[in-house]
Amino acid sequence: MQEYPNLSYIKELSGDDSAFEQKFIGILKEELPEEVQAYIGHIKQKELVMAAEMVHKLKHKFNILSMSKAYEFAVHYEEELKEGRMKMDVDFLKFLNTVTNYLKSI
Repeated sequence: MQEYPNLSYIKELSGDDSAFEQKFIGILKEELPEEVQAYIGHIKQKELVMAAEMVHKLKHKFNILSMSKAYEFAVHYEEELKEGRMKMDVDFLKFLNTVTNYLKSI
């Protein structure tokens, strides 16, 4: 289930305001690494409810970057974590890696 991020939604929101776009992208670039690290830390510590809270935050970044399949995946994964399971972790990390690499490239 490969899906690639893009700036379509951000461009739509900005209405051709490039300063707004850059500020929004800057916020994503600042927040994402912190949230990913927090997620990974909670998984390592088996703090699955806290990990679910991070997935909740991260899924919105998928939506902002026009990754609807990743968003839906995260919705299900968030519920899985709340139920005490983390079988979807490997695939979730793939989405995070894709977004992280994309943000580094723009």
